[in-house]
Amino acid sequence: MTQVLLGAVALGLLWSIMTIGVYITYRILDVADLSVEGTLPLGAAVACAMITRKADPYLASFCALLAGCLAGFVTGLLHTKLKIPALLSGILTMIALYSVNLRVMGAPNISILRMNTVFRPFVKMGMSSTVAVIVVGGLCAFLLITILYWFFGTELGSSIRATGNNQNMVRAQGINTDTMKILGLVLSNGLVALSGAFIAQSQNFSDVQMGQGSIVIGLASLIIGEVLFGGKNFYRRLVAIILGAVVYRLIIALVLEMGMNPNDLKLFTAITVALALWLPQGKSMLKTFKKSLRREGV
Repeated sequence: MTQVLLGAVALGLLWSIMTIGVYITYRILDVADLSVEGTLPLGAAVACAMITRKADPYLASFCALLAGCLAGFVTGLLHTKLKIPALLSGILTMIALYSVNLRVMGAPNISILRMNTVFRPFVKMGMSSTVAVIVVGGLCAFLLITILYWFFGTELGSSIRATGNNQNMVRAQGINTDTMKILGLVLSNGLVALSGAFIAQSQNFSDVQMGQGSIVIGLASLIIGEVLFGGKNFYRRLVAIILGAVVYRLIIALVLEMGMNPNDLKLFTAITVALALWLPQGKSMLKTFKKSLRREGV
């Protein structure tokens, strides 16, 4: 049981990087970006393809991040320059990336078993593979949120945040909102691809289908984190995202240990997201109900 929980924490930390990317588009830019379902396997494909050619795994992971940034740039151009709705722009990029990923890998999947990965140096130090993933995933996740906390406090980062809040006000300040949207999508998809690269290296393979349902997983982790750990401070919200991804994976692990059919996981995730999205409204309804009871003297 301990090993199962450790495995869930390890996987949750890697997926939390993807969840941070989803947070940038869904919460900061107020855009539903479905291209992440193609960007995640893109990062995995680029990293694994380079590792099989004896490339340094850290360089491969960085190239995966750049590939994700390029995919986000394409989505941004479709949305801002061609005036295609954001949802449809993401779907178009996601569809195109399926073929791109197949081209990059040269096959539906690639195995990197017994090859060098970003986790191998830590395993050589005597750590188990699971602990190595926790160490690397935790360091990367908290380093990323620290950098993002600094970046979104800069003038450029604040402009991106303001674009998601009130585009008309931002335009009145002379800021190009199209550029801000593109930058946000580039940053988001770069993080999603980096997450895909790490996940593929932890699982020792990449698969063209591994991105299916990733947007739902990201939203579930995001909402769970906001409900359980969220705060008004921006850094606390970023930390809550990481904790939410870990909690989500722990829930999945426990549910599977209790005997749930793995085929029902997507249904379980969809129900979890629906309940989490309804929860704030449910709390408001409960408060209104209690106030009405007090007025009636019940």
